[in-house]
Amino acid sequence: MTALPSNLPKVLAIDDSVLIHRLLQVRLQHEQIQLFGATSADVGIKMARELRPDVVLLDIELDLKNQGMDGFGVLQVFKADPDLQEVSVIFISATATMEERVRALDMGASDFVAKPFEIVELQARVRSALRVQHLVKMLAQKAQVDGLTGLWNRTYFDRRLTQEVGEAIRHNRSLSLVMCDVDGFKKLNDERGHPFGDKVLERLARILQTGRGSDIACRYGGEEFGIILPNTVGSEAIEVADRYRRAIEQEVWPSVPGMVITASFGVADVFVLPSTPTTEDFIATADAALYRAKLNGRNRVEAAVAVQLPG
Repeated sequence: MTALPSNLPKVLAIDDSVLIHRLLQVRLQHEQIQLFGATSADVGIKMARELRPDVVLLDIELDLKNQGMDGFGVLQVFKADPDLQEVSVIFISATATMEERVRALDMGASDFVAKPFEIVELQARVRSALRVQHLVKMLAQKAQVDGLTGLWNRTYFDRRLTQEVGEAIRHNRSLSLVMCDVDGFKKLNDERGHPFGDKVLERLARILQTGRGSDIACRYGGEEFGIILPNTVGSEAIEVADRYRRAIEQEVWPSVPGMVITASFGVADVFVLPSTPTTEDFIATADAALYRAKLNGRNRVEAAVAVQLPG
């Protein structure tokens, strides 16, 4: 069997009938999707959390004969889970009443398909759900991108850092955070005007985007930036930050000959934090190092040391 491209949309069917899964395999075999199947609510929820599907085909009567969770229960779990609440759920049923259909839509289901499936209708509804999901993802991504610099914004930074800290603690992985701030930015804005200040931020963002592919550069707010460095120890993060620092210092500004703009950096390694740090601990520690870089003359990189943060 030929392997499907991994970037194809994922469709997860949750139905306790093996025959339904076989039928779906046949009916959707020519669609450009990856089709997965689960025959119980528990397995379906677990697979959804692992796969993060684009669309779920969910049987309303799921597991009722085994006294298990029905489709409404599964949908309720999805809508309560931040990672699954945007998944497009198409309910499928052979016996659903009008009241059940209305209830499904009110709970957040995106569509409804009756058994037995009409092949053209089923394909059309799946395609429609996938188109909607594509638009939702595009809008969600756009909402997490800073409009001026094109970097990830504060919303994405907070969410991604929380995720990375959790992974680092769970798997005992290294993780570093670099906070960066443009030196004398207020004075620069006052003397050269906000349009020039915007150009400085745009140029600095481009420099931060030239880093390693695994690094996650974000605009934290104003003239401050945060770079998340997964699987990176503090000494490596210091080297990365210093490369950025030198690149910013060496940048040429044709409209202002002789202008030298610099930035200061603070670096924190997850291993200098308490054993179960929060994202707030991590940011505070990197910010403290950044503040020390400012006090010690600016245009420099300072690393955090092991600290006892307030409980």
